[in-house]
Amino acid sequence: MFDGMAVQGVILCAASAYEEKYYLNPDFSGLPVSIQEELQIMCVLYTAEIGGILTLHFDDCGNLLLHVTARENDLLFDEIGSVLKIKQIQAEKRELLEALELYYKAKFLQEDISDLLGERE
Repeated sequence: MFDGMAVQGVILCAASAYEEKYYLNPDFSGLPVSIQEELQIMCVLYTAEIGGILTLHFDDCGNLLLHVTARENDLLFDEIGSVLKIKQIQAEKRELLEALELYYKAKFLQEDISDLLGERE
């Protein structure tokens, strides 16, 4: 599943099964600690179960994307499990992911929060 493409946009956080490390972009240190912890748990559990590298990043429009890469010839990486796990995360953490998009659009893209909240109703 390694696509060789670099992640485009602003990285929120990432976890690597290879390095056994988690990274949170310091620009997001203002997020509540509970949100930071939830992101860390989600990313670390993903890489522990599936392998590879999971990166959450925002595109130019403020959409939060989950990007997965694996080293070439990584026989332990579960490609099918990866697709299923990403879908599970997107379903189970939908409210969190949408709230993070809203936060990013308001804080970093300087979009009018009332306009953004009006779209959701």
